[in-house]
Amino acid sequence: MHISSNSQNLDSATWHSQGSALYDVGCYQAAVAKFDKALSGDPDNWDAWIRRGYALQELKAYDIAIESFQSALQIQPENSLAWHGLGIAQAMLARYEVALTSFENALQLDPNSPKVWYNHGNALIRLNRYREAVDSFDRAVELKPGSHRAWYHRSTALASLRRYPEAIDSLETAVTLKQDCYYAWNYRGLVLNKMQRYEEALQSFEQALAYRRPNPNAWYGRAATYALQGNAAQAVENLRRAITLSPNLYRIMAKTDPSFNLICGDVGLQALLR
Repeated sequence: MHISSNSQNLDSATWHSQGSALYDVGCYQAAVAKFDKALSGDPDNWDAWIRRGYALQELKAYDIAIESFQSALQIQPENSLAWHGLGIAQAMLARYEVALTSFENALQLDPNSPKVWYNHGNALIRLNRYREAVDSFDRAVELKPGSHRAWYHRSTALASLRRYPEAIDSLETAVTLKQDCYYAWNYRGLVLNKMQRYEEALQSFEQALAYRRPNPNAWYGRAATYALQGNAAQAVENLRRAITLSPNLYRIMAKTDPSFNLICGDVGLQALLR
């Protein structure tokens, strides 16, 4: 039986709509299947290629997602969503240089996207280009001041430049916007340690623990804070809690962390790190 092109296009549009609906409710595998059906009838449907790419990203199928975004860009090379999606997938595979290029292409097409500026900044951090990263996050928070994640990552770039007071200011904004952002509280404690503001650092780690348990990073941060003050007993007790939750990671970290230099001869610490 002959099937008309109009019927095929109608079916493709239906599958496209179904795929979009499934994506919106988090059924990513099913969404990909629907987009595949849509594209089998209409391979020039750039929107289906893009949506398929984002669904594949959610499934952590980054290589296939890249192919999907590239297919979209062959049809519509000036699509910021496709360039943005391509950059995210590349970054997830640690291909930061090419990801940065993709994000820059996206920004040329849509310079007012806070999401693209945010991901652009994250790629720059991965490339140790911290000053440029701060500029990207500045643009991201200018466009979307309520993004606690952008304020948080801005603080990590600032701290990498040893601009600690500015990093703290950025973290204060992050935890004001999202009070239960435990990782921002953890990082705030680490930065305060760099500034030798130990009591405030301990309070910050306490806040992190209040919002998330188990939280080995917070216990480790507390251990480092006590070690920096020469309090071996408290340092060892808190480090033990971190190691109990993640034995290999925190034992290795403590062996090379200069924060523990002041108490490196403590018998309890030596026993814990064996």
